[in-house]
Amino acid sequence: MSESSEPRRRILLADCDAFFVQVARLEDPEGAGRAEFLIVGGSPDGRGVVTSASYSCRALGVRSAMPTGQALRLCPDAMVAPVSRSACSERSRMVRASLETLSPVVQAASIDEFYLDLTGTERLFHGEALDDTARRIQAAVFEASAIRVSIGGGTNRLIAKLAVSRAKPAGVHVVAPGDEAAFVATLELGAIPGIGPSLLEALRDRGLRSVRDVRTVDPEWLERWFGASRARWLLARVEGRDTTEVSTRDSRRSVSSERTFHRDLSADEALERELLRLTVSVAGALRKEALRARTITVKLRSTDFSTRQRSVTVAEAVESEAAIYPLARDLLADLRRRRRGAVRLLGVGLSNLEEGNRPRQLALFDDGPTAPETERDRRLAHTVDDLRARFGRDAVLPGRIVRHTRPASLDDDA
Repeated sequence: MSESSEPRRRILLADCDAFFVQVARLEDPEGAGRAEFLIVGGSPDGRGVVTSASYSCRALGVRSAMPTGQALRLCPDAMVAPVSRSACSERSRMVRASLETLSPVVQAASIDEFYLDLTGTERLFHGEALDDTARRIQAAVFEASAIRVSIGGGTNRLIAKLAVSRAKPAGVHVVAPGDEAAFVATLELGAIPGIGPSLLEALRDRGLRSVRDVRTVDPEWLERWFGASRARWLLARVEGRDTTEVSTRDSRRSVSSERTFHRDLSADEALERELLRLTVSVAGALRKEALRARTITVKLRSTDFSTRQRSVTVAEAVESEAAIYPLARDLLADLRRRRRGAVRLLGVGLSNLEEGNRPRQLALFDDGPTAPETERDRRLAHTVDDLRARFGRDAVLPGRIVRHTRPASLDDDA
């Protein structure tokens, strides 16, 4: 079948508007349900961080990941409310179930975002326009779950993701086939998913601030600056092209790296150094997939082949070595306190993953310690990723690794 005869893709993204705020109001209709100014996350005395806020609060400058104390100074009349994990999960399941009755393919991007692939369903919906289908889906979701959603649509996932921002709150925005490039041309580079702080800074250093700016640059120069593969990715992004499929398969659940040593290691210093090397590898793999992790696991295998592991789950998802390594080191120390001896295998795993471009949700569920990851830690990690992409994975390494020769290993999986 030729490309021109293939059915045009019809992709929607259903995004639950201020999802945690909606759930808090549904769970407490007489309290949070009556509050026009509502903050979810943190505590009424100002501790913690905002997870979500009502649109009335947002109009006054309140944003996700803002300290709750600062949010209350901007919006002193706001009510601060909690919301339970189970309530959020249950509403998310209800939303998904209603979507699955209307679309043959539904993929959860997160607890409150769902991609739908309606390609080839024109006859099923009697040839109605995609934006009309989106409005019917909105109504069906609200009837089934009492959750309001905004829906963006187009011929691929990238366009649907960008379009949903134009639809909020509780609206629909569909980009017509053929209008993708013109639509993306209206955006600043920082609005494009995947263009993180380090790449954005590199583009701005070269005088490129908008999508239109990048399109005027000769592709050869983009390749010189960022490498061939990254230049191709960037050009596809600013032209609104995306071939990523909407899949019903579960997204990746974990990222891990482990090494089996030719010579068993007994010294704590040597094990910590290898742990750092593994953390650098696994954190880089995590960021490459634009993910963050809440659970860190360290695994040890002794010379008698017995295997032990310890895990910790943090309240705030992390992505940088600066945050992950101290947690992993504490887990290693705990394993070593419980049992000394030579180590044959060492591994680090990251799980409980979420998308890296989602707002940070520090104080929604008070079920784990916090990892002190700063914006500087994240920017530095992404800058190092850029350097490794251009000059090789060993171009930038922690000094503690560089100063020692790496022990020969049997396995090296990431």
